[in-house]
Amino acid sequence: MQFVIKRIKGIIIALSGMLFLLKNEDSIKVQSLFFLIFIGLGYYFEISKNEWIIHIILIAFILSVEALNTVAEKICDLINPKYDSRIKLIKDIAAGAVSFAVISSLIVLLIIYYPYILNAF
Repeated sequence: MQFVIKRIKGIIIALSGMLFLLKNEDSIKVQSLFFLIFIGLGYYFEISKNEWIIHIILIAFILSVEALNTVAEKICDLINPKYDSRIKLIKDIAAGAVSFAVISSLIVLLIIYYPYILNAF
């Protein structure tokens, strides 16, 4: 029983972290808006079940990398709130990881939507 209670507490903590990101991080808010647009496109074009699965994976991928970027930034700010070129490099690398996730995801989404857009015109 103790195991189950600990798992439930862990889920509540994780949901609290997700809610914090959605409420406080502008990049998560902007990306969530884009995800809503792509979800709308998915419904509009009636994409396949497998394409929906890919959508969900991409959304989770980008939000997860963005959350880790936020963690890196907050740790850096905690360690050294003043400007430091080493801290800047760490933050730049974390932001670069988000860029890799977004660019690769956009390429996949273009591959998914290209035939639908082509057929629409």
